[in-house]
Amino acid sequence: MSEPGAEVHGVWPDIDVVMPIRNEAGHLADAVATVRSQDYPGRVRILLGVGPSEDGTERIAAELAATSDDLLVVANPSGITPSALNVAICAGSAPIIVRVDGHSALSDGYIRRAVETMQRTGAVNVGGLQVPVATTPFEQAVAAATTSWLGTGGASYRVGGEEGPVDTVFLGVFDRAAIEAVGLFDERLIRNQDYELNIRLRAAGGTVWFDPELSVGYRPRGSWRALAKQYFEYGRWKAVVMRMHPESTRLRQLAPPVAVAGIVVGAVLSRRRRVFGLAPASYATVVALTAVRTAQARLLLVAPLLHVSWTLGIVIGTLRSRGGDRAE
Repeated sequence: MSEPGAEVHGVWPDIDVVMPIRNEAGHLADAVATVRSQDYPGRVRILLGVGPSEDGTERIAAELAATSDDLLVVANPSGITPSALNVAICAGSAPIIVRVDGHSALSDGYIRRAVETMQRTGAVNVGGLQVPVATTPFEQAVAAATTSWLGTGGASYRVGGEEGPVDTVFLGVFDRAAIEAVGLFDERLIRNQDYELNIRLRAAGGTVWFDPELSVGYRPRGSWRALAKQYFEYGRWKAVVMRMHPESTRLRQLAPPVAVAGIVVGAVLSRRRRVFGLAPASYATVVALTAVRTAQARLLLVAPLLHVSWTLGIVIGTLRSRGGDRAE
């Protein structure tokens, strides 16, 4: 097995594409087809970590595996994402592992470009842009919010930027030796397990590399309730990861709680002194300007929903950890 981050020149290493799958009946065939359409000169094998589903996903996965020799179905009884990824990774042996979700779409040449970038930089994980593919007005507003500095704090995989080392990337193309050396995904983490793995990779001396020429399409949440739940869970599990790795905390992760607290306190104190009203007024102005710039009126409500949901998740996650709860 190669050393973590080792370069492989002159040959195209085998690829294991690992996909955590659960209740993806409507998207699975298309996601697999997207992987198979990649222009990659080496061998590519798809490993599906399939959890208990209510929509016939297991049957569709079995049919896909029965009609080809490049796809393997691996059972994931727990149904949670990090377990699905780990069982799929352990079922393979290729030196390069590509993570793909069941409702995502890789850009043309994604795998080939990622391998070339890994060989060129010596990185142990390479990734690119997370590109929202919105089909409704609400999804378009969510896309505008999550690809702006206001909505996500400027993470490279969300807003773009120059190629180079970063804290984390979306999904990822991994050096197998490197992730096996640090223990794969932490199965206690329902969310944020990718960020936490990248923390351990970097602590072990590896480089996580952002390449803006890579992109993966995904479908934004389609309702207010689904969006609020998503960002509440993001915040809750971010609090768990920050407790596990305090040194990993970044200003952009704390900005929403600080902003929400400032707005609430400012609104209350402004009844006594008007100057305190500057906090909520400033926030409203920034949100309004972003809505105008993106031509998305719904962003006036979508952005605050993201921030409040994330903040509540952070608070709940922090309180639970203080109460002695472990990562689940």
